[in-house]
Amino acid sequence: QVQLVESGGGLVQAGGSLRLSCAASGSISSITAMGWYRQAPGKQREFVAGTRSGGIVNYADSVKGRCTISRDNAKNTVFLQMNSLELEDTAVYYCNALGLSRNYWGQGTQVTVSS
Repeated sequence: QVQLVESGGGLVQAGGSLRLSCAASGSISSITAMGWYRQAPGKQREFVAGTRSGGIVNYADSVKGRCTISRDNAKNTVFLQMNSLELEDTAVYYCNALGLSRNYWGQGTQVTVSS
């Protein structure tokens, strides 16, 4: 089992920045990739950014150039630095870990961007 705990969400004005954190615990060695997803009200959950072994990262087109995903392996933590936030970035952000046989999800952290 893997447990994921997100933090760092909040209320920010458009154009501002936030840094989300996701701390993983449990069967860390089973994790092959980690990433961030988000779900806005009335919309489906969507991929935001991901990282996997070898330092490979990828981003959704909607956040490319504005967000950076990074990983601190010593602390089993994944970060999502979000800059130039837009109203459309308002959503609950979920941390995801891909294990050997299943996906794990955190409880989510709310990001609200105001005008």
